[in-house]
Amino acid sequence: MVINRLIKLAIFSISLVSLLGASSVWAAKGAMPELVNKNGRFALMVDGEPFLILGAQTNNSANYVAALKDVWPVYEKMNANTLVIPVAWEQVEPQEGEFDFSFVDELLKQSRKNDARLVLLWFATWKNNAPHYAPAWVKLDDKRFPRVIKQDGDTLNSLSPIHRSTLEADKKAFTKLMAHLKKVDKQRTVIMVQVENEVGTYGAARDYSKAAQKVFNAPVPAKLVNDLNVPAGTWPEVFGSDADEFFHAYHIAAYVNEIAEAGKKTYNLPLYVNVALRNPFNPGKPGQYSSGGPTDNVLDIWKSAGESIDLIAPDIYFRDHKTVTKVLDLYAREDNALYVAEIGNDQPFARFFWDTLGRNGIGFAPFGMDYTDYYNYPLGAQNMSDETIAHFGELYGLFKPMTKAWAKISFEHKVWGVSEPVDSQAANAKIWNAEASTPDEAKQAIGESYTQTLDLGKWDAEITYGRPMFWIEPPVGNNPASGGAVIAQLGEDEFLVTGYRARVTFNPSQEIKNSKHMIVRVEEGHFDNNGKWVFERVWNGDQTDWGLNFTSNKHVLKVKLATYVAGER
Repeated sequence: MVINRLIKLAIFSISLVSLLGASSVWAAKGAMPELVNKNGRFALMVDGEPFLILGAQTNNSANYVAALKDVWPVYEKMNANTLVIPVAWEQVEPQEGEFDFSFVDELLKQSRKNDARLVLLWFATWKNNAPHYAPAWVKLDDKRFPRVIKQDGDTLNSLSPIHRSTLEADKKAFTKLMAHLKKVDKQRTVIMVQVENEVGTYGAARDYSKAAQKVFNAPVPAKLVNDLNVPAGTWPEVFGSDADEFFHAYHIAAYVNEIAEAGKKTYNLPLYVNVALRNPFNPGKPGQYSSGGPTDNVLDIWKSAGESIDLIAPDIYFRDHKTVTKVLDLYAREDNALYVAEIGNDQPFARFFWDTLGRNGIGFAPFGMDYTDYYNYPLGAQNMSDETIAHFGELYGLFKPMTKAWAKISFEHKVWGVSEPVDSQAANAKIWNAEASTPDEAKQAIGESYTQTLDLGKWDAEITYGRPMFWIEPPVGNNPASGGAVIAQLGEDEFLVTGYRARVTFNPSQEIKNSKHMIVRVEEGHFDNNGKWVFERVWNGDQTDWGLNFTSNKHVLKVKLATYVAGER
C-alpha cells in the first residue's frame, strides 16, 4: 500500500511538473546556470530558464566595497538585471597562500538586495595585456613569473603563457574563488565568470625567450593539427608567416583553458573569455593589436585549445555600423554564443543592442556604468549623465519585463534584428553629393541608405528610419542615429515585433509575390512575469496602412499575416 501511494505520488508530481512546465521557477530554483546549444541557437539558463543579460559593467576600479555605493544608482537607472564587475587576484590573495573574499561576500549581499545577478571578471595574469591586477608578489618576481621577451631582447610588461609557475599560481587562486562561490552562493547570484581580461600581448607577436623558442621549434600539438586539418610539423613549418601569432594564441588559449577546466571541476559555472578586437577591415600586424588573444583570425585555434571555455565574447569600441555588425557576425557562430561582454557607453553604441538580439545574443553590457568618476572617452561617453544612462535605460526598460519571454523565444525560434545603418545625419550630405545629380535622385539615394530588408522566408520585412507615421516619403534617418527593431518568428505567418524610432513593413517574398496577401491582425500587448502574452489592443487602419511605426514609446506587437485566393468574378 505504501509503495502504491508513493508511485501514485510520483506520477502526480511528474504530471504537475509537466503541466506547469519543467522550467517553472519553483521546480528549478537553485539550478546551476549553464550555457546550452540547440541546433546552433544558444541560451544561458538561469534557474532552469533561458535568461537575457541586460548588463551594466562597472569601471575597473569599482571592485571595492567603498565604491559600490556609486554603482547601484546607475544600475537601477539603467533597468539592468545583471551587474558585471571585476574581482582581482591582488585583492583575494594579497599574500601568497592567504585568501580574502570579504569583497566577494559583500558584493553578493548587496547584489541580492538590489535584485541583481552577477557576472564576475577574473583580473589576474592578463588585464588588457598586462599583469596590473596580479599581486605584488607576482608582479615583482620576474624570475619566477617571467614576462614576454621581444625579438630584440627587450622585456614587455606582459606575462608569458609558456611558464607553468605563473599558470599554477593563477589557477590556484581562481579555484579558491570558485570554491568560495560554491560554498556561499547557494542562491546562484553569480551566473557566469570571465577568465582573465583581454588576454594577449601588445608590442610583440609572441614571446621570443629561449624557453618559448624551444617550444616554437617543436611539433605543433596533434589535436590542433587534427582540428585545423593541417599537415604535421613545427610551428614555422605548418603556419609559415602566421606561425608567431598562432603559436602565441594557442599557448594563451591552452593556459586560460587549464584555469577554466580547474575552475569548472570546482564549481561548474559558465566561463568565458573576452576579446580586445582587431579591426576586421584593417587589422594591422600582430602586436599592433593584442596578439594571441581570440581575435577573429585565430578563433578556430582558440576553439581547439579552449574546450573548457564556454564562449568567446567581443569587447566593442568601434562606433561605426559597418565595423560593429561585422564583428557581431564574426563572433555569432554555430559553435559560439554571442555575448557583447563590453561595449562603449556613449549614445552611438546603444543601437547595437538590436543587432545583438537579432543574432540570438544572450546578453549585452556597456562598460563604465557607475558614478566612480572615470570616463574612457573617446571609447565611451564624456560623462555619466542621466542622458548617457537613458540611452541604455530605454532599451533595457523595454526588454526587462519580457526578458524571460524573449530569451525563450530567441532560443526556440528564428530571430532577426537591425539598427539604424547610417551613423549620422551628416552622412546625408555626403550621400547627396556623391550619389545624386538631382534632388529626386538624392532623396532616393538617402532613402535607400536608411532602408534594410530582412528575409523571413515566406515574408520579407522592410525597416526604415526617420519617416512621418502617415507618409510615404523616403526615410531620412533619426538625429542622432538611434533606431532599431527585432523580429521573432512565432509561426509560419506569425511574428513578434518591437523597436524604437523605426518603421517595420511586412511584404510578400518572391515565393508568394503573386499571391493575394494581407495583415490579418496586429495585437499590442505585453508579457507578464511568467512569460505569458497579455493582450491590450488591436492596431488597424492608419496604424497598419503605413507600416508599423515604432516611436520612442514602448510597443510590443504580435503580427498575423496571411495569403488568400481571390474569388472568381
